Amino acid sequence: MNPTTALAVEGLSLLVEQEIRVNAPLEVTFDALLEQLGPLNERPDGSPMPFKLEPWPGGRWFRDLGKNDGHLWAHVQAIKRPVLLEFAGPLFMSHPVENNVQYRLSEDGAGTLIKFRHSAFGLVQEDHRKGVVSGWAHMLEQARKRAESSR
Repeated sequence: MNPTTALAVEGLSLLVEQEIRVNAPLEVTFDALLEQLGPLNERPDGSPMPFKLEPWPGGRWFRDLGKNDGHLWAHVQAIKRPVLLEFAGPLFMSHPVENNVQYRLSEDGAGTLIKFRHSAFGLVQEDHRKGVVSGWAHMLEQARKRAESSR
């Protein structure tokens, strides 16, 4: 008897792409993005969700619960101030999965354009698929507000 193994890759990937225009200079927008992804992060309901972000290659991006408790989201895969911030890691998924998150910033007239891309491969659960688009959009919007208010 020869056993056969079939692998189904359907449903094992995720791709989210978003863009937002920010009425602030490139450097100001990049700094606001770092703040938003780090200590000033919050849920869509406004409750704090503080993170630590070590903004250098290999640096950690993790949810800080205090007392050395937390959840590693990713490592900084690439950083090129003020035009690129890229992460690789499990993010909020505690199962077999790999994620890549990219923030690409460019000058857009007098402001900045942020192109966001989140791609994942592995066991991406349905509840994560449902919440990820609005979650990332919220983070981008908060970074936009932060950058525009600091002008």
